[in-house]
Amino acid sequence: MPKSSNLILNQAIVEDEWTLVSLPAGEEVVKKQAGKVVLFKLTGEASTTPEQIANTEIPASGKILVPLSVWVARQPELAARHAAGEVGVWLDTHELLETLAASVADINSLPLIAVHVERFADGRIFSIGNLLRTRYHYKNDLRAFGDVLRDQLFFLKRCGFNSYLIRGDRSAQDALASLGDFTQPYQGAVDNNQPVWRRVNRTAPH
Repeated sequence: MPKSSNLILNQAIVEDEWTLVSLPAGEEVVKKQAGKVVLFKLTGEASTTPEQIANTEIPASGKILVPLSVWVARQPELAARHAAGEVGVWLDTHELLETLAASVADINSLPLIAVHVERFADGRIFSIGNLLRTRYHYKNDLRAFGDVLRDQLFFLKRCGFNSYLIRGDRSAQDALASLGDFTQPYQGAVDNNQPVWRRVNRTAPH
């Protein structure tokens, strides 16, 4: 088991083969509503500038995980690596899945899609995972990263995630154990669409 890795993939701790490509820092605008700071970006809100996209540094080789906005704007230069299975795409929780789906003829040509959680209280990641698996029929690796905590992993798994990059100050081993916190969830979900009353035979013995 790699001691330095905080990546869980398919219920094992593994080394991360993908290089995360980040946008250059932009100006943070503090928004307030009713005198309180708004912590979460609105779904569909534009949050990157053309300058950030153009100035994003992309490694010349290896598997790369690029921001959605960079993927959309700079596809021609990524085409060969995309064809070789070396390009994955990550998006923030406020970005639209429709944008990702419209950017590629076959969403399953992307070997990895990752969702970034800026703050753990942002529950939109659960809907995004569910929609990718059910509406868009995405079948490859689906990763959660950012402010990802132990107590969320079981529920992220239920929504279709199979890969989790645990926050650097937390234990990946402890987080891995959380995937077994519950043995028989009551509801059907992405990981098993049968509710417990269909999965478990409760017939009383004669």
